[in-house]
Amino acid sequence: MKEKELSEIVDLRGKAALVTGSTSGIGLGIARALAESGCDLFLNGFGEPDVIESLRVRIATEHHVRVSYFDADVSKPEQCSDLISRAQIEAGKLDFLVNNAGIQYVAPTETFPQERWDALLAVNLSAPFHLIAAALPAMRAQKFGRIVNIASVHGLVGSIHKCAYVAAKHGLVGLTKVVALETAGTGITCNAICPGWVLTPLVQRQIDAKAEAKGIDAEKAAQELLAEKQPSCCFTTPEQIGALAVFLCSESASNLSGACLPVDGGWLAQ
Repeated sequence: MKEKELSEIVDLRGKAALVTGSTSGIGLGIARALAESGCDLFLNGFGEPDVIESLRVRIATEHHVRVSYFDADVSKPEQCSDLISRAQIEAGKLDFLVNNAGIQYVAPTETFPQERWDALLAVNLSAPFHLIAAALPAMRAQKFGRIVNIASVHGLVGSIHKCAYVAAKHGLVGLTKVVALETAGTGITCNAICPGWVLTPLVQRQIDAKAEAKGIDAEKAAQELLAEKQPSCCFTTPEQIGALAVFLCSESASNLSGACLPVDGGWLAQ
């Protein structure tokens, strides 16, 4: 089944979703998939204002849904709370929270800069905590909610030179399980998607760095990156992640909670 076909059979009209880090990459793929299913959207992320506005208008026009943009910096706890409040006030409710915003930095543990460690944990782990904590009271009151955390295969296994990212994503997997247990039987679910290699701007920077370090072209560097870990030797697409997020928000997934779902081309099967 194609990703678009799935979104066409899942009807999310009348629902409202906040997707962090949704101005590019995986977050944008998720936002578009939710819009295709009729869901109103709150976008959040960094970028040029005119580019973001064009994106907002295009999604709204193509899918006939309401789309707003909030420029909150999710590394700051007070802005996380404000982001949830603004979404709830504008839509009157918040049905789906997708914690996707993430950053990366690569270095050996002994030389990993403290400020980079703090930044990665703030965005990749603390932000989902603050956003979930702010969203849960209203979700409990309405007896419905879907929380989807975009973790990583690195939330389930380690890789060298990624101490902060791996630690944060392992923490996000743990947070997912705790929230699932605390909300069991309330109409709220909490799950994590754990992608392997997805060709996003963040991963492209890693490919470019590998190409420069080894003196090879970007295409060869990309294939080497895939071959190291991902047996399928092809990237997962943001659209595929979006289709899975739509399913997790659907009624069909109402009894699926606390799951950490790898989309990794066989990475963890080895």
